[in-house]
Amino acid sequence: MVNIRMATVKDLIEMQQTNLWCLPENYQMKYYFYHQLTWPQLLWVAEDFNGRIVGYVLAKMEENDDQTSPDYVPHGHITSLAVLRTHRKRGIATSLMKRAQLEMEQVFDARYVSLHVRKSNRAAFHLYSETLKYEINDIERGYYADVEDAYDMSCTFVQQLE
Repeated sequence: MVNIRMATVKDLIEMQQTNLWCLPENYQMKYYFYHQLTWPQLLWVAEDFNGRIVGYVLAKMEENDDQTSPDYVPHGHITSLAVLRTHRKRGIATSLMKRAQLEMEQVFDARYVSLHVRKSNRAAFHLYSETLKYEINDIERGYYADVEDAYDMSCTFVQQLE
């Protein structure tokens, strides 16, 4: 059993450590701080019964678009999602993703969320495409530092479709 809760500044070191254990894409601490200061509602952690962080989601609202344009559509982006191997296949990643997506929609009025996933990461691709109903928008060639391709995926929020 794990507890899903909003991350605090005190969690950032453990989030970074989880990232280092789980993923080849790593971030400097200032990037975690930037997310925490800018979009605190979009950082969530899963902690075990001992209070140890076993998973996290690091998300943000996209800022690249011209927000003054009449065509602007607010949307979020999943920067990083990780769950320790010892805690996988328990629905933790799904819970973290759903919580971040809910906050994007309710707090920031996001219409959809995007992410990138390695083409070789079949487990993550299954989570996004089958469980969370993300769709492939494009393939970004050489997206990762090791030049592996990434699927550019997105999920439109249900309430926005109604």
